[in-house]
Amino acid sequence: METDRARHRHVPTGSAQAPAPLLSLDPDARPSRRDVVRLLALDAHGRALNWISWQDAACLYARGAVAWTLGEPCMTLYGGLCRATGRQSRMELHPIIAGRSHVRASAVDPTPALTNTALFARDQSLCLYCGRHFSRQLLTRDHVDPLSQGGLDIWENVVSACVHCNSRKGGRTPQQASMPLLAVPFRPSWIEHLILSNRGILADQMSFLKSHLPKRRRHALA
Repeated sequence: METDRARHRHVPTGSAQAPAPLLSLDPDARPSRRDVVRLLALDAHGRALNWISWQDAACLYARGAVAWTLGEPCMTLYGGLCRATGRQSRMELHPIIAGRSHVRASAVDPTPALTNTALFARDQSLCLYCGRHFSRQLLTRDHVDPLSQGGLDIWENVVSACVHCNSRKGGRTPQQASMPLLAVPFRPSWIEHLILSNRGILADQMSFLKSHLPKRRRHALA
């Protein structure tokens, strides 16, 4: 994984020396390629907020709502022709975009929504009882302390389990079923959630996110 590539830039940006973009969204660009890249949105303090589409990022640029950017341009948008010069307008988007807004400190690290997709990503598509890798269709959400015994549907009490292991465990705890867990379930931080929720993270984005991981899990999502 590439690291330490991010470069701080103030906007507006773009010059003749800019690197070749990853995507050029001209009229001939394939729609399937246009939605591959998601850009990482930060607040003005540099705190990660969420992934945004290139369309939403373009609106931020057009409104002058981008304070600064990180990374080399990853996408170039082409517009219409200027009547005065006859030149086609263009806009370069960067992989990491900081808006001019500020976010309250209490909203910086919200609890990620507990979904099966996020859960299976956290557990790397492994059954935490037998240790085997399974496709999403063959994984289930298991409550370590069963709901029937007062367990809660929260990150700290759920793990990925294959259909066979979940059925075998039934409404028992791992101790009652003699099925020890292979790892302790945990609530992902917001940064971990961002990493888990995007399979197409660019090198500059991954470098930034990994530098903000909790120290105890900084190498777990490499």
